[in-house]
Amino acid sequence: MSDATDPWLIVGLGNPGPEHAAQRHNVGFMVADLLAERIGGKFKRAQKAQAQVVEGRMGPPGPANRRVILAKPMSYMNLSGGPVTALRDFYKVPTDHIVAIHDELDIDYGTLRLKLAGGDNGHNGLKSMTKSMGSGYHRIRFGIGRPPGRMQVADFVLKDFSSTERKELGYFVDRAADSVECLLAEGLERAQSAYNS
Repeated sequence: MSDATDPWLIVGLGNPGPEHAAQRHNVGFMVADLLAERIGGKFKRAQKAQAQVVEGRMGPPGPANRRVILAKPMSYMNLSGGPVTALRDFYKVPTDHIVAIHDELDIDYGTLRLKLAGGDNGHNGLKSMTKSMGSGYHRIRFGIGRPPGRMQVADFVLKDFSSTERKELGYFVDRAADSVECLLAEGLERAQSAYNS
């Protein structure tokens, strides 16, 4: 069982490379980048895993201040489980102190849902993580909505956010980062009542 002194591993899911940077599937990376900025860190290559990491502290001074490792797996989405498990083992993070931030098709654009454990809902990053270490980690599900018309899901998630969506993207990414901070400082129930919409 985890305790308050255990570190947290915050994983933004996405695909590496500049060609993927603005795609819907990479919203986890966007949130991780903002969190790194907030704690004053820069991502660097992890020694023990195929990932980029930032180590630091998050939250108000005092007992709610948490040691965190922010991570972006560099393995491509469908192989995320390997790097995340390697980081978990290296930093000795309990599974319930892992948070995966990812895009979610079944939720309207910009809507957030926080939860602990559960299925992968067809998301390849979660599928890979759950296969590697079980499903007992937190998820921050960032809604991207369903593809329009007959567009294939794979094409939709690998497209950049539309110009209309981009107008609000900064606000939604900011809110997702806030929800991570709230989860760590105040727990899942408080974060859910504040951010699940």
